[in-house]
Amino acid sequence: MDTERIKDYWIVESEYDLKVAWDTFNAGNYSYALFFGHLVIEKILKAIYVDRKKEHAPFIHNLTRLAEISEIELNQSQIVKFTEITTFNRQSRYPDEARNFRKKCTEDYTRKWMIEIEEIYKWLKLML
Repeated sequence: MDTERIKDYWIVESEYDLKVAWDTFNAGNYSYALFFGHLVIEKILKAIYVDRKKEHAPFIHNLTRLAEISEIELNQSQIVKFTEITTFNRQSRYPDEARNFRKKCTEDYTRKWMIEIEEIYKWLKLML
């Protein structure tokens, strides 16, 4: 297994999703911007996992759990943020939750989280 190639795949995908998340935000599709924001963090965590464990990343979406199994120590504030960002994945997928989530995703709320996601992404990328 070529773990370097797999790690690079996750890095490229996370970079692309960050661009898509901002493009989606700029188009006014706030809940989907946050959905892609979740993917950004998930994929960079999977790159770290592959880099450290030299095996395929597991098929999970929980960001706190991915950080844990990738041996990334999170403080309490980071755990709270990772937990909230994880909800962007689920809340965008299911019709009833998505409808409520869209109401929550104002421009200000989404911008705040997009900036947070980008900062977390940059911090995680430094681990590679």
